[in-house]
Amino acid sequence: MKEIKAYIKEHKLDAVVLALHKLEELPGFSVVEVRGCGSQHIEEGKMCQMEDLVKHAKIEIVCKDEQAEAIISVIEQAAHTGLRGDGKIYVSSIDQAVSIQTGERGVHIV
Repeated sequence: MKEIKAYIKEHKLDAVVLALHKLEELPGFSVVEVRGCGSQHIEEGKMCQMEDLVKHAKIEIVCKDEQAEAIISVIEQAAHTGLRGDGKIYVSSIDQAVSIQTGERGVHIV
């Protein structure tokens, strides 16, 4: 299984969600409002101040390995503006999932 975390511009969230819903067998996903500052502050030797923090949306998806590339591509295309700060997508491996309702465990639970 893979965990996909995508940090995107807040105004692109609707487009990304609509694009994701077009995928077959889309697993569930979560959306969280987050604030952050980009790497330009680090590059310029600045510290991020509260007023520097920009609102973004974070989308979290856990999916089967074979679904990951399609999901990543959809997010990348739907979130792209070509401007600085479009966001980032991170992909991690998941070793196991546990259903709280049933107690079932394994990598097949998505």
